[in-house]
Amino acid sequence: MSQEQKLNFYATPPHDCNYLPDRAAITLFADPHFKKNTRLYSALADCGFRRSGEHLYTPHCDNCSSCVPVRIPVNEFKPSRNQKRTWKLNRNLTINRLDAVFNVEHYSLYEKYLLSRHTGGGMDNPTPDSYMQFLTASWAKTVFYEMRLDNTLVAVAIVDIMENALSAVYTFFDPDYSQLSLGRFAVLYQIEEAKKQELSSLYLGYWIENCKKMSYKDEYQPLEYYRNNDWFKELF
Repeated sequence: MSQEQKLNFYATPPHDCNYLPDRAAITLFADPHFKKNTRLYSALADCGFRRSGEHLYTPHCDNCSSCVPVRIPVNEFKPSRNQKRTWKLNRNLTINRLDAVFNVEHYSLYEKYLLSRHTGGGMDNPTPDSYMQFLTASWAKTVFYEMRLDNTLVAVAIVDIMENALSAVYTFFDPDYSQLSLGRFAVLYQIEEAKKQELSSLYLGYWIENCKKMSYKDEYQPLEYYRNNDWFKELF
């Protein structure tokens, strides 16, 4: 008879918050040595956890609850006028679903995106190894959706496939094509992919009202917010 394993969690010491200035953050990690799989990932995502590389984590800050896990119930999603316009604007894109393996062309676009959007944010000077370590995990079912316009690579969306949901891990795109609203389009495309795969939700990570790069997520409605150990369609 095999002995049931117990999953432990570990909190980091306080560190600088990546999203809100002048605040300290604490992160709670699932035991990095515990054997992980899609089932565990799905269960922890349902409790507000997120994946970064091999790790599953959630904010666990003292006296701050600004980071709110959010997900889209894809079968209830109603696109806004702007979202419909973005979808139409990108109707000529060719989208390929690829395995999560290193691709030199993808990596070059990633470098260009970081240089344009995230200088000084702790993601500077990536390497091929750090790129793959950030976006993939040995135990996760991850796919890369590459998006091309007239054979030119313009965006890549990294997506995890869970038991009953997709998780939007990260998207990067060519800043020279910002008029296409490729970040917004990537979310809309993932919503449609979740529907096609008969999944219930698309996880978007954390919504933070006072952080511009994280607050955009509430433009996708209805949106479910994780509060008090449950999911709600209203934030209160």
